[in-house]
Amino acid sequence: MTATLELGALDTAAAGWHRVCPVDDLELSWGEAALVAGRQVALFRTGPHEVFAVAHEDPATGAHVMARGILGSKGSRPTIASPLHKEVYDLETGECFSTPGLRIQAFGTRVVDGFVEVEL
Repeated sequence: MTATLELGALDTAAAGWHRVCPVDDLELSWGEAALVAGRQVALFRTGPHEVFAVAHEDPATGAHVMARGILGSKGSRPTIASPLHKEVYDLETGECFSTPGLRIQAFGTRVVDGFVEVEL
């Protein structure tokens, strides 16, 4: 997929969780940009029901490009590398492994009834 997902950002019963899209709309090992409750979020599907979400804005440059980053890992930690300067971030915590002091905002995710939900 190359287009930004158009989302309704529907609130679910739990406060802070937003239904984004069917999990099957996300390709494995590929990023997608989504607008969730007015925020640009980058989504990454790394397994059948495993999805990570981080801010779409690159912390080093301010450009909204993180959905085009490169997925990888550092040991057992899933990572995303910025497509611009290749800073490497932990997808679960937002910690930057390559540049001390940088951090990307990471969001909670879950798959409910086949839909990805993001906690903002």
